[in-house]
Amino acid sequence: MITPSRTSRLLTICLGVAATLSLFASVTAHADETVSIGGSRAVLIKPKAIHASVILMPGGSGAISPGEHGEINGLRGNQLVRTRHAYAARGLAVLVVDADVNLASAVQYMAAIKRPVTVIATSRGTQRAARGIAGGARPDALVLTSGFLSPESGSGQNVESILGSPSALPRTLVIHHRDDSCRFTLPAGVEPFIKWSGGRARVRWVSGGGNQGDACEAFAHHGFNGLDGQIVGIAGGFH
Repeated sequence: MITPSRTSRLLTICLGVAATLSLFASVTAHADETVSIGGSRAVLIKPKAIHASVILMPGGSGAISPGEHGEINGLRGNQLVRTRHAYAARGLAVLVVDADVNLASAVQYMAAIKRPVTVIATSRGTQRAARGIAGGARPDALVLTSGFLSPESGSGQNVESILGSPSALPRTLVIHHRDDSCRFTLPAGVEPFIKWSGGRARVRWVSGGGNQGDACEAFAHHGFNGLDGQIVGIAGGFH
């Protein structure tokens, strides 16, 4: 005999399964596809309902080595690469770019799909984002995670030095781990960058998670190991 309480539990389970299937369907309605941006490859993910767009710029070499059908063959552990589908699940059209993609062209491509367009860059990807903006890219917003931000960060090539002036900086959010010990992205560089931005940038600090391997790699605090959901929630909500 099925009791009312058991019926309630079964209904809850069914609703949970339905919600999961619905979310899965929204993400997989359009499979990952390889697209050409000015002759360079990138991977595009278009959920069923789109309310904004993001361009993900991984760190390291930036070489994601896209295949013919939306597969990513390089930097698969990178924080932005490994969370790309989580952004799509939030109703965001996602473009994961290879290192040689022209950012201005990528912004125009995604603007044709859905504005606002937010560039989300991590680690060495923040240098490439700055170069793209200096070269004329005009995203609606910019998110810099584990960024090469200022001289105090530990790197001579940083967002501040590449741009020279904050005048080209769009509305910007810095996301940084309080215990990032990568010698190029030290937390000491954050506040000087915020001050330099003249009110164009603000910071969200995070803490906790795991810390494994090289301090500048994806599974250290630098790569927000164990904090993926939190980072996607913060970055994905900044338009």
